[in-house]
Amino acid sequence: MEVSVQCSSIWDDVLELTKVAQEKGCDPLVWAIQVSSHLTSAGAPLPSIELAHLLVSHICWENNVPSAWKLLEKALALKIVPSLIVFPLLSNRVIPNRHLRPAAFRLYMELLKRHIFTLKMHVSMPINEKVMDYLDSVLHFSQIFGRRAEEHGTLVIDIIFSTVFQLLDASLDDEGLLQLTPEKKSRWLNKPEDMDLDGFNSYDAEMFEHKERRKSMNTVMCVELIGKFLQNKVTSRILYLARQNMPAHWEDFIQRIELLIANSSALQNSEVLTPDGLRQLTSGVHNLLSRDCRANSLRESQALMASKPLATCAGLFLGTSCSSFWLPLDLVLEDAIDGSQVSATSAIEIITGLVKSLQAINCTSCHETFLGLWMAVLRFVQRERDPIEGPVPRLETRLCMLFSITTLVIADLIEEEESADPNGIEHSMDGHFEKQGYGQRRKDLISSLQSLAGYQSLLIPPESVISAANQAAAKAMMLVSGINIGSAYFECINLKDMPTNCSGNLYHLIIEACIARKLLDTSVYFWPGYVNGRINQLPHSLPTQVPGWSSFLKGSMLTPVMVNALVSSPASSLAELEKIFEMAVKGSDDEKIAAATILCGASLIRGWNIQEHTVYFITRLLSPPVPAGYCGKDSHLICYAPMLNVLLVGIAPVDCVQIFSLHGMVPQLAGSLMTICEVFGSCVPDVSWKLPGGEEISAHAVFSNAFALLLKLWRFNHPPIEYGVGDVPPVGCQLTPEYLLLVRNSHLVSSGNILKDPHRRRLAAVVNSSSPNPIFLDSFPKLKVWYRQHLACIASTLSGLVNGTPVHQTVDVLLNMMFRKINRGSQSLTSVTSGSSSSSGPSEDTYPRPKLPAWDILEAVPFVADAALTACAHGKYSYLLLLRTSPRNSAKKNPKSSSTLSSFSSHRRLSRLVHMSSSSRRSTRLLVFMFKNPTL
Repeated sequence: MEVSVQCSSIWDDVLELTKVAQEKGCDPLVWAIQVSSHLTSAGAPLPSIELAHLLVSHICWENNVPSAWKLLEKALALKIVPSLIVFPLLSNRVIPNRHLRPAAFRLYMELLKRHIFTLKMHVSMPINEKVMDYLDSVLHFSQIFGRRAEEHGTLVIDIIFSTVFQLLDASLDDEGLLQLTPEKKSRWLNKPEDMDLDGFNSYDAEMFEHKERRKSMNTVMCVELIGKFLQNKVTSRILYLARQNMPAHWEDFIQRIELLIANSSALQNSEVLTPDGLRQLTSGVHNLLSRDCRANSLRESQALMASKPLATCAGLFLGTSCSSFWLPLDLVLEDAIDGSQVSATSAIEIITGLVKSLQAINCTSCHETFLGLWMAVLRFVQRERDPIEGPVPRLETRLCMLFSITTLVIADLIEEEESADPNGIEHSMDGHFEKQGYGQRRKDLISSLQSLAGYQSLLIPPESVISAANQAAAKAMMLVSGINIGSAYFECINLKDMPTNCSGNLYHLIIEACIARKLLDTSVYFWPGYVNGRINQLPHSLPTQVPGWSSFLKGSMLTPVMVNALVSSPASSLAELEKIFEMAVKGSDDEKIAAATILCGASLIRGWNIQEHTVYFITRLLSPPVPAGYCGKDSHLICYAPMLNVLLVGIAPVDCVQIFSLHGMVPQLAGSLMTICEVFGSCVPDVSWKLPGGEEISAHAVFSNAFALLLKLWRFNHPPIEYGVGDVPPVGCQLTPEYLLLVRNSHLVSSGNILKDPHRRRLAAVVNSSSPNPIFLDSFPKLKVWYRQHLACIASTLSGLVNGTPVHQTVDVLLNMMFRKINRGSQSLTSVTSGSSSSSGPSEDTYPRPKLPAWDILEAVPFVADAALTACAHGKYSYLLLLRTSPRNSAKKNPKSSSTLSSFSSHRRLSRLVHMSSSSRRSTRLLVFMFKNPTL
């Protein structure tokens, strides 16, 4: 197969980068950064199948050297190539040549041990028809197994089974045992591609002996690796599926295993695996739980699970299979709320794909899958029952995952099934679903929720949501009792005055979330045990009129009391949010501010049933439309400055940022923030706006809030590929401005298979309603200049400050401004570059505030930081003082002297760190310091 490319020059460039890195002995991480950045800027998806093909072809065999293998290993570690593609390519080339190239075989097995057993690898790799055809042409699955893989799960089974089979045949062949098999040959091992013929004069007995020892060690390692495949939880279950689906091939495999156990000297010499141990591992795969066995175990464990606390049941069966079956869900859920990163891909899309893969791998029904999903998310919430203070997202984000994200995942799965047969679902006159018209997945959802009710220990509500759970239970009790009450009064009922206990739990809130998204109707209120009883009348303490969403929907004015009420309680319907959004777009200035405040209140944090709509409306408001009849020279965003500032402050908390990330709004949010930064960062701060509370804001304040929020969307102070080190997902490492805009533009696609995905349809609708045209980094010239300078500061030491330029003048102004408190009454600061003294500077009270656009200040800040650190290194100022105030003044260039950090080299390291942060986070702090401090 030829590598498919969008542009052949892209892969020519990548190959050239690889050759240069190999020749110069370049650090593999640096090479990976260059390749990743090049592919990202070219729009190539990562992990890249084409890159995997290119690297394997490069190594085999013209570049079979350690430096080339190191590059491949780094690409696997950083997940810029898919391991599930790399290893079949390597197996087909390395195993047949293992005698000629024993070092390559050893490296191949080392890579297998490191990367093939990764849990996420088997369920996250994108698979399409082209990939299946390619792998079939390489490993001949259709010819050997008598069928072609048609889906993701089947392909994973074929790859893992064929890899172990090849290793087994290689081990038998190395010890001369392959001749004892009925076929007397391997279906996998082909003849070597070339001959390793040494010249007569080059024969070296010592080298030959060394090569033979290496071959013997490789055989032992190969046998041990087979045992690891049979022992690992994930691969052993995949091999079990191979036994179920390919019994004839499995029988052949077992015969070879028995032959190895009985005759292998390598197995006898192994220090980690014995013949009896290998036999037990094989028997363990053979006797893995069948579906009937799992069902029996489930019946035995459910009663025990309902009666014991969660901690004592962690090892029991959850859903219909062992908890380890659903371990990838736990990992993905925890990754999704990692406070140190956000994701450009929504949690809805990630979890939907994972659920489908796990269902295929575990051979579970939709009922079992939905129950496993609910329980995984409930465990996820229970792990954070008592939130602690700090910047890490905690309970609010977890509740969003439970009530909003999980419900949308299931809704999309149900819509996917029912849209395939739109005539199969019938509706009653009031919009409720008729039971006989349910699709199978909807029936499975109902049965899974009915089963979920028995796991009481998982459903205990955290303290902060007890009130909401009680209200949900009370609402159901009133409907069952035949009492109809408007939502405006319902929120004011004191549940302690209710004649019957209305205590609820997380189960009631889950049911309400499903009803809100039309997955269920209110007939679920009549399920046995859902409510504790019935009531005959309501308490007599109901107020005659209360401010709330119902009153607002009926036309009540947005008084301060009404605004406070709407901020503190979430909206209950989409119609209420739509009215607020319309007011934010078309209302008066005060109404726009009030509407923005309301949207960023309880509807965003606790409005789980309408949370996705709240997130979408806020995102759209950050790119407001041009007012009718607007003809100003400046951007129309200037007119929306107060409202934009309220939105930026309202969504700045970490929990809110993570909620936007979970709903997939980070790319669109980044595009809106870049536009705001470009506009307000170019304004001279001579215009201010007064908020209803009396506070004044300037263009710098709006810029600072938008810029600080934008910085949270990617790890700005590291090279992009460094984020992939460790357990960070590969998508997370690509959150550069260019990548975020590319993802945002991809949501504009409005045709083809994209619209078959309900979540992609929602994203496309938001992007098209905000700004229907693609946007690129070139659309923001000021931001682009700063971003290039920022990357330059990371890549090298600071340079480029020219005497007399506007940047140099800005640096002088900022240094004098920052140091005037320290140097009050003394000689003014020395110029950064000239080294000459100036006359006494102005006093603190009379020193003018610089009227500079924010981008000009950001351009100068790295030089200010460098000058301040140089002054500290030369002993004029202390580092402690620097860190407590901001970047400070430069001193004369004098010989190195002792300072808080003892050596000049220490100063350069600290200076480098500030270079990486000064053009971003510290710049924002500097802006806030200079333009919000009342003493300036």
